[in-house]
Amino acid sequence: MSPTEARMLDLLKKGRDQYGFVAVKAEFEAEGTRPDEFLRLLELARRADLKVALKIGGCEAVSDLHASRVYGTDYIIAPMVETPYALCKFADARDKVYGGGPSSTEFLFNLETESTLQALNAMLPIAAERLDGVVFGRVDFTLSRGLPRGAINDRAITEAVLVAAEACRRHDLTLVVGGSVAVEAASALREIRQVRLDRFETRKVVFDGAAVEGKDFDGGIALATAFELAWLENKRDHYRALAEEDASRIAMMRERTARATAPDLVAA
Repeated sequence: MSPTEARMLDLLKKGRDQYGFVAVKAEFEAEGTRPDEFLRLLELARRADLKVALKIGGCEAVSDLHASRVYGTDYIIAPMVETPYALCKFADARDKVYGGGPSSTEFLFNLETESTLQALNAMLPIAAERLDGVVFGRVDFTLSRGLPRGAINDRAITEAVLVAAEACRRHDLTLVVGGSVAVEAASALREIRQVRLDRFETRKVVFDGAAVEGKDFDGGIALATAFELAWLENKRDHYRALAEEDASRIAMMRERTARATAPDLVAA
């Protein structure tokens, strides 16, 4: 474990003990997490006694589901599920890989477009029967309405999340809220919590929903941001080291090539 990873582990343990951290998160979708990166995150999570959330590549990303089962993942999120048909495809893929019975892994779908919100009444009975919950992705939802990213905490967006929260409450489905969760989101999250909010998440950290009611919500967000920064720095340093590991060998081989007199090399 590198010094940066040791610091990341300390951040996660502190977040778990003081700020309501319950999981770390990776994405095979937009973030494009590589297998070696996911394994490093998985080790940190297990050492910190935290769960792992993974967003797969789509509603029928069977290879991702197989990988998630091999790695051992606690929350699976399927993106861009906008119709009852797509939701059934996700549930079918889940059954194919994990079996149709109870599982210790939770399966949720992303609500991230206006189209999904409009179809929610038809989709949630399916989710209630075959899956576990909903992740409301506020950034993509905001953009799907043709609004700028900065409108994420506008009243209209919070009202949309409240519609989903009430629907999840009626169907007893888990609700997770994500999408640029920062200190500015506190009041919206507290309002949503009054209806239903089981968890909320930044890009890399998942919080217990009760954390929004804590005295130091801002401190928890700051700690999650520090963890993500350390994660990105560690990732950069790791690939930089890989890129440079053969630098001296490359230099030596270039010298040998320059001295070579073989006709084909000279011609080249």
